Amino acid sequence: MYFAALLARTEDGWEASDTELDDVESLSDLADLAREASPDEDTVLVLIEQEDAWFGVVRVDGEDDPRIYVSDAAAAARSSYGEILLTDELLGREPGDGADDLDALDLDGTEDGEPDDGEDADGGTSGAAADSAVPHGPVGDIEILDDLGVSEKELRVMSGDAVGEIAEALGALEVLETVR
Repeated sequence: MYFAALLARTEDGWEASDTELDDVESLSDLADLAREASPDEDTVLVLIEQEDAWFGVVRVDGEDDPRIYVSDAAAAARSSYGEILLTDELLGREPGDGADDLDALDLDGTEDGEPDDGEDADGGTSGAAADSAVPHGPVGDIEILDDLGVSEKELRVMSGDAVGEIAEALGALEVLETVR
């Protein structure tokens, strides 16, 4: 089960909106969606989580390139939404190098947490493609929320309801709960 929300920073505080990612096919699409949430080019955070498996934060500040943090790249790689965030740059690859690795993961619906025959007892993929495609653990800009009051250390230890924890640290939990 996924949850995705936009938190837009305004001069009056944070505004939250629920967002559907069904029509989002790329990081560029996601950044455009975020920019639409803030006509004044303020900071917008796209928060995505898949239950206890992984969470991602995309930060868009005006026309700047989006900044990305993913808590567990290997888990996100098995997700159609996570695949949007796991760019070659984020994974430290040259564009085109291993681009087919994520396609080789065969996103067949099991990304919603339902184990399939290719997963081992602890939920990992037994095939070599998943292990070589992306690293296990966090990737991206670990300092993505530092200036907003969420330190690198705090971000690394978040799990479970990470989106709620981030919103609480930002003072936006109440507005986030209205769209949850």
